[in-house]
Amino acid sequence: MPVKVSVIVPVYNPGIYIEDCISSLQRQSLPPDEYEVIFVDDGSTDETPARLDRLAAEDPRVKVIHQENSGWSGKPRNVGIEASRGEFVMFVDNDDYLGDEALERMYDYGVANGADVIVGKMAGKGRGVPVELFRRNHPRATVENAPLIDSLTPHKMFRRAFLDRIGLRFPEGRRRLEDHVFIAEAYLRAENVSVLSDYVCYYHLRRDDGSNAGFERFDPVGYFKNLREALDVVERYTEPGPVRDKLFRRWLRVEMVERLRARRLLKLPDDYRRELFAEIHEVVVERFGPGVAAGLQPTQQVVAALTAADRYDDVVSFAEWEAGVAPRATPADVEWREGSLRIAFTAEYLSGGEPMTFPADAGATPLDDAPKDVSEAVAWVASETAARFPQATADLLLRERSSAAQYFQPVEFSRETVPVGDGEKVRLVLRATATVDPAGLPGDGVWDAVVRVKLGGWTKECQLGPAPRASRPTPDVAVVDDRPVLPYWTEPHGNLSLELGARGKRLGLGRVRPADVTVAGDGFRARLPLHVPGDSEVRLRFVSAERILDALGTLVPAPDGRGAVLVADLPARDVSRGVWRVALCPTPGADQPRFTGLPFALRVTGGTVQVVPVPGPGVALKLAKRARRVLGAARRKVISRIRTGGQ
Repeated sequence: MPVKVSVIVPVYNPGIYIEDCISSLQRQSLPPDEYEVIFVDDGSTDETPARLDRLAAEDPRVKVIHQENSGWSGKPRNVGIEASRGEFVMFVDNDDYLGDEALERMYDYGVANGADVIVGKMAGKGRGVPVELFRRNHPRATVENAPLIDSLTPHKMFRRAFLDRIGLRFPEGRRRLEDHVFIAEAYLRAENVSVLSDYVCYYHLRRDDGSNAGFERFDPVGYFKNLREALDVVERYTEPGPVRDKLFRRWLRVEMVERLRARRLLKLPDDYRRELFAEIHEVVVERFGPGVAAGLQPTQQVVAALTAADRYDDVVSFAEWEAGVAPRATPADVEWREGSLRIAFTAEYLSGGEPMTFPADAGATPLDDAPKDVSEAVAWVASETAARFPQATADLLLRERSSAAQYFQPVEFSRETVPVGDGEKVRLVLRATATVDPAGLPGDGVWDAVVRVKLGGWTKECQLGPAPRASRPTPDVAVVDDRPVLPYWTEPHGNLSLELGARGKRLGLGRVRPADVTVAGDGFRARLPLHVPGDSEVRLRFVSAERILDALGTLVPAPDGRGAVLVADLPARDVSRGVWRVALCPTPGADQPRFTGLPFALRVTGGTVQVVPVPGPGVALKLAKRARRVLGAARRKVISRIRTGGQ
């Protein structure tokens, strides 16, 4: 079979961090004879070369190339391209890993859309990844109709014939931003770029030891020299005008302005800050016309203007003010409706821990010159933010805690200006309702609710919460598509999370009382604190001192909309006498069903069935301790009488 995909992994001293990478490559759903993995060892000095040689001896998909250290990832990737046999090549870093279906999905999507470049959805564990780019699938994306330029890392799939046709390879040597040069040209020269957003293909990790190459402090002079090479690519393949300005704006925003904002700037030593500022100032003045900064958000425009004016102290002062700005998202209601979780919340920005206020009669005015001081800059940002309030948005994302995979949820929202004091100032509040369909989430685990707020000059995220303990909505566990889903509030912070695949005491079935259970003939009904969108089959287990019996039951929505009713027949011929504990498994199709005991039992005597309570583990423990105390006291009393000759 021809090789569909060649995965190229540059390797340099990854240590144990390469193991997740290796495992994910071996787990790929693409048939084993349809892809290959090429590890290019760039002069590693740890145990990795021997580890890779053993792997290649065991796995025919794996090829290892050893070379002297080249200083960066460009040459290893180029060597891998030359050695590849695949129709497409995919670049993976040695401390990252792929989703199990990544190669198959990206290949099929690329072939279906005739793509030269396929960008797969990314999740960042401890490091940032594009968000807006992966809001939806883009089968035919360009730098004009999609935020492609937000993703300049090399972790993508490329048609090998396309790379050969245009002669595209990575810059080599000890340098930075070689991926920016490569990816920018690929975007601008590809016949088509496809963005796959409905499956997490690439997991981008920050090592626990913080030794990823991209996190090392860089030399500003060399860094911005390399950055200019990426700008040269854009100039070579675009005409002056809005498109070029839009592309340039990415480097101004991400590589320059964002480095000079808030805590990111303030945590750096002053001497390094000054060196960084000087290099950024030089690039801004040298390369960017007025149309580049004009498209930035208000706060970014202020930083860009102060930088162009060479006002370092004002940039630092503005960063000190902006460091106190943060979003807050407050839950209002959380309830199940027909199998979907509706989450209502409000969102606004705080400054110094208090709600931000803005001028009530604000109007938009262009920033023609740098503000004369920081007070004027803050006032202009406030006015611009209020004027742009009609464009403010709020999103809810669910982010899987262990992998950082995240998915946008449908949201409806409105914008409200809330007068403050005499009415000359207002608060800008977003009121939103998100609808979460658990069936759309790909796997079990804990998912945190994250609110993303775009308002004026800020796009920031925060967890949904805290919710005051006294007023927290407490929705039941839901059973959706044979999967228990538990909304809950984290401790001690009180933020909203969802646990998919909840089991045991997390189901909340310990709240059931004997009074909630009725027996009629050969069947029984029990009201349970579970939400079900419709009739749902469950498995039951009846356990006596001698036997274990399994049966089926049905959960139906309660007539009053509160919880569900368990309807089940008793296996009458077998449940003839004795006390039978009852346990429930809400996922009848599970290969390894997990049962949760219900806090009642059925006592069968002479054809009569009686519902009796079963004490929880806490009550049972207290009763056992009390029994031991009583028996101990009696034993001591008997021993005392014997010693004293009593009867």
